[in-house]
Amino acid sequence: MAKMKIKTGDTVQVLSGKDKGKRGVVVRALPREGKVVVEGVAVAKKAVRPTQDNQQGGFVNKEMPIDVSNVALIDPKTDKPTRVGYRFEEDGTKVRVAKKSGEVIPDPYKK
Repeated sequence: MAKMKIKTGDTVQVLSGKDKGKRGVVVRALPREGKVVVEGVAVAKKAVRPTQDNQQGGFVNKEMPIDVSNVALIDPKTDKPTRVGYRFEEDGTKVRVAKKSGEVIPDPYKK
């Protein structure tokens, strides 16, 4: 499996499927499966048994994983979906780059 270029915290747009065109933030990245969980996308109703915490039980809306090939990162400059590439800066750091605009994509892990 190739390295995933989409990380947790990235804003993405869904390219195909029932939620095509929707945008959301990546809640979880699952690199081994090649899938991502996007906030508000691919929501399924899941039956939940009554437990000590949830005495009522019933149905819960749960975001399901979708394939990483079905989402595209949002370009910070043009606000449109783009592919992701890599580039080395002068100081030797490796950064993600939007293919359409050439803009550096900020790392969601570094604040």
